Amino acid sequence: MKTTSAEILREYGPFPGVDHVHGVSYDGQHVWFAAGDSLQALDPASGTLVRSIETAAHAGTAIDGRHLYQIVEKRIHKIDPATGRVLATIPAPGESNSGLAWAEGTLWVGQHRDRKIHQIDAQTGAILRTIESNRFVTGVTWSDGELWHGTWEADESELRRVDPRSGEVLESLRMPPGVGVSGLEAGGDRFFCGGGRTGKLRAVRRPKRGSAATK
Repeated sequence: MKTTSAEILREYGPFPGVDHVHGVSYDGQHVWFAAGDSLQALDPASGTLVRSIETAAHAGTAIDGRHLYQIVEKRIHKIDPATGRVLATIPAPGESNSGLAWAEGTLWVGQHRDRKIHQIDAQTGAILRTIESNRFVTGVTWSDGELWHGTWEADESELRRVDPRSGEVLESLRMPPGVGVSGLEAGGDRFFCGGGRTGKLRAVRRPKRGSAATK
């Protein structure tokens, strides 16, 4: 396993009225993040908030290119970002759901204290695959054929690239001591990381792509 120190490129926030950053997603233009009672859209170039949708948002967030997905306790809501309307609801796979990612028609759900990642059917919520971690799982993201997830235990956090079939850790980026990772999303040459109770988002340099794992 390759282990290196994470390079933080930029910090965003804290933002007015936002005291916690949970799930994080990116639509190619804006970074969406779950802020407890709302989903917020951030312009990563200017660092300003440009949109807000009132909805319960205490865990993972994902986007499929058209719709937002938000974990709400034991459910996952499919949301129209233009109107904020909930279009559909499916069951979430467990009690400690944390991260959420979209990949090729399925959702990947991180489970914090259960230390697992489930691949589920985006229409029904049925579990298709489960991989296990040896650390708490926070944010989850798929990009360029690679599955990454955040960990956060005590004062230690990492971004980990894992084999989506076995869960084997292939690469790790260590965050500085005391810097936590809640949500996680890949966007171009960087990762966007939620900072939990700090109310901040951080951009971390993403390693240049090597040999990607096969889904």
